[in-house]
Amino acid sequence: MSLSGWVCVVTGASRGIGRGIALQLSEAGATVYITGRQENTLKQTAAQVKERGGNCVPVICDSTKDGDIEELFEQIKREQNGRLDILVNNAYAGVQAIFENIGTKFWELDPTIWDSINNTGLRGHYFFSVHASRMMVAQGRGLIVTISSIGGLMYLFNVPYGVGKAACDRLAADMAVDLKNRGVASVSLWPGAVQTELVTQYILEKETPQGVTPKLKDVCANGETPEMSGKCIVNLAKDKNLMSLTGKVLMTCDLARRYGLKDVDGRSVADFTSLRFLLSQVPYLSWLSAVVPSFLRVPRFVLTLASGRF
Repeated sequence: MSLSGWVCVVTGASRGIGRGIALQLSEAGATVYITGRQENTLKQTAAQVKERGGNCVPVICDSTKDGDIEELFEQIKREQNGRLDILVNNAYAGVQAIFENIGTKFWELDPTIWDSINNTGLRGHYFFSVHASRMMVAQGRGLIVTISSIGGLMYLFNVPYGVGKAACDRLAADMAVDLKNRGVASVSLWPGAVQTELVTQYILEKETPQGVTPKLKDVCANGETPEMSGKCIVNLAKDKNLMSLTGKVLMTCDLARRYGLKDVDGRSVADFTSLRFLLSQVPYLSWLSAVVPSFLRVPRFVLTLASGRF
């Protein structure tokens, strides 16, 4: 119960990574406000939290509606005497649209897919962060975690997805500049492949999903559970050197190594920066992965250079 007395908000906690984060935060003792658009799925998450002995407050809140967001924070102020310790920007409405259009070029898509992907998952993050920061700055402490992905560095799925994730990383970094002297940390968190309900439905349960390569399917089959990100956030929140990490992109594999974590099912977290893993993804070099030590990792600046932007 290391987070006993803490107050947290997890957006988009009806399922997937958001639900996993809410479960872990509540299991650590925090009171967790969870948001989503559907009452029935929110109640399912709340029921799971209760089964584990946690405290959860489900709030129907559409991340694209400014009024819903304002009402949520007014509710937290009333019920928690103005206290807010953690905000997790996770809400995302574009997963189904992404999986249904894998392999389709951006000019072949209805341009409104941009709104499906980035209204909730980028604009909403900014609005939530503004309201949360006002509370956190007033109390002189807090942590904002924005869920992003490696799609912010390299092409993944489609154009709106990559632009949105790159913007999420920049959002976390730039907020950190404004917040650093106020005791509030802001980071971007990159989970690896995660076995969410939708990944299972659209990739793992289909024999030959459109636009999904065998390599991608294999990576997803060995992906993290939705609760791994939650374990990382719980330990990050307790880190005495948290402010040294503000503004950075953090990977779940990095945090698992930093805090000595394994996934909730006992598996080690796949390290996407290890030389062994990267070699395994190259057909004519995959045989080398069997002889390369697991502790050899690619420096972060190499990942940046590999994006080829300069």
